[in-house]
Amino acid sequence: MQLLDGKKTSNDIKNEIAVEVQSIKAAGGKVPHLAAVLVGNNGASLTYVGSKVKSCQEIGFDSTLVALPETITEDELLAKIKELNEDDNLDGYIVQLPLPKHIDEQKILLAIDPDKDVDGFHPTNFGRMALEMESFIPATPFGIMELLERYKVETAGKHTVVIGRSHIVGRPMSILMSRKGNPGDSTVTLTHSRTKDLAEFTKNADIIITALGVPEFLKADMVKEGVTVIDVGITRVEDASNAKGYVIKGDVDFDGVSKKASFITPVPGGVGPMTIAMLLKNTLLARKMRSAKNK
Repeated sequence: MQLLDGKKTSNDIKNEIAVEVQSIKAAGGKVPHLAAVLVGNNGASLTYVGSKVKSCQEIGFDSTLVALPETITEDELLAKIKELNEDDNLDGYIVQLPLPKHIDEQKILLAIDPDKDVDGFHPTNFGRMALEMESFIPATPFGIMELLERYKVETAGKHTVVIGRSHIVGRPMSILMSRKGNPGDSTVTLTHSRTKDLAEFTKNADIIITALGVPEFLKADMVKEGVTVIDVGITRVEDASNAKGYVIKGDVDFDGVSKKASFITPVPGGVGPMTIAMLLKNTLLARKMRSAKNK
């Protein structure tokens, strides 16, 4: 069994990007600039955005945190989005979800300029991805593809079972794994909460990508020998014996499943760190695209 180490791989990617940023600087070019829009003070969002800003500093990007009050109206937020779209100094930005209940997330995401949508959530980018055209791929699926590629996991002709159909992970993964090329060329089954006899699908899968959010859902008796398992789940489970009062669990019963797997991601330290690394990679791509357009 080989561990797909997202922590190590994400550091490798950040180092590679940092080298590229240095050469952009040396050539007198503009370094990539990423902004994060944070509405309100959701604890998890604050932590996540904080780590994005820190990562930008580490690799030499410019970064801006646009902190807005929880009480902001939808129209005021749309006006801020328009401002960011028109800001020539900015290469890409993300709007941290979830947004307060009085704001229509869909309306906000649609207002983002697809050329600055480094989260890859805009329908234009989603459509381009599905059509195998150059686009910003959502950071978590992009990170999974990168792990599969760097660890040389064979995907062509394999049966991939995706558990979960969210627009952020499950559905894009089903498209990416079936696209032509490497990683890809897989036969994909997309399963979800309404799938009957889910274990019948997972037992026959060569690759399982699970983004369900149910701790330790995937057990050893649900997988075959030699399976590759990508665990996107991340759930806090109360644990009085832990100093924090909780432990982080994935969707996979790691102790059991890892004994049968050929490749598996740990939780934490697997897919999670890759998400921020790929967001930075998308921002670098946005900078290159803007620079080519301005020539």
